[in-house]
Amino acid sequence: MEQKNAVNPSARPAASAAPTAAPAKSSGGASLFSVIVIILAFILSEIIFHVVMGDGSRFKGGLNANDPLPGDYLATMYKGGVIVPFLMTMFLCVITFCIERALTISRAKGSKSIESFVRGVRQKLNTNDINGAIALCDQQKGSVANVVRAGLKKYQEMGREHTMNTDQRVLAIQKEIEESTALELPMLEKNLVIISTIASVATLVGLLGTVFGMIKAFQALAQAGNPDATALASGISEALINTALGIGTSALAIIGYNYFTSKIDELTYSIDEAGFSIIQTFAAQHGAKGQES
Repeated sequence: MEQKNAVNPSARPAASAAPTAAPAKSSGGASLFSVIVIILAFILSEIIFHVVMGDGSRFKGGLNANDPLPGDYLATMYKGGVIVPFLMTMFLCVITFCIERALTISRAKGSKSIESFVRGVRQKLNTNDINGAIALCDQQKGSVANVVRAGLKKYQEMGREHTMNTDQRVLAIQKEIEESTALELPMLEKNLVIISTIASVATLVGLLGTVFGMIKAFQALAQAGNPDATALASGISEALINTALGIGTSALAIIGYNYFTSKIDELTYSIDEAGFSIIQTFAAQHGAKGQES
């Protein structure tokens, strides 16, 4: 009972100085990738905004006529003003980072179902077939398999260790699993902070464009004599376009962030489950010997 209470599979204490070096290096590469994506997304948005949406053929009497052709939604979006390229940049970033996260998490899962993999490892552990469990990890690949493989390797090492008692060996295996998890998690979580930031900022940027549009609308109403109905309609249109783009981008980012967070939670739960099985199996197999010694 003491050995079971000493094991907490969900606990993830801060990793030591050695394992934290790799995530820092990985985050640097992630930052460079993120900067490149944002810059390219902004350049592409500007090109689409000025060349495609701002094409004079989309407006009655040319671009200066300020009246989009009926049913031309790209020209209507062009009337949203200078805020539109920034909202388009955020939208493209969300799409890009969601695709990148989907590919990364798919690779982290490995070649087969996580549930069947963890079940297979537990079956091998129940028969004390550690080499067979390691072979399953080699076949599965991915982040979960890497953590489990590190734990199994430590399991074999501690099985040959006779200078430590059972509790010390169990803690050594647990520490190995925690450190391996600390090395894998940054790869799974990188760029999620950008998606969550866009989820908050996109709505605010859309509201900023809305304010600019309403300012134009009220300026048209404030004219002495006959108000400029065209300027009034243009200002309201600009306000609504920015609002729609901001809300749509924010909604997509929120959905993407919550989806990938839930997938990462599934992976970490699988790691915890497999790690708990490794530790409990070792404690059961070597507990009597540890007590005798």
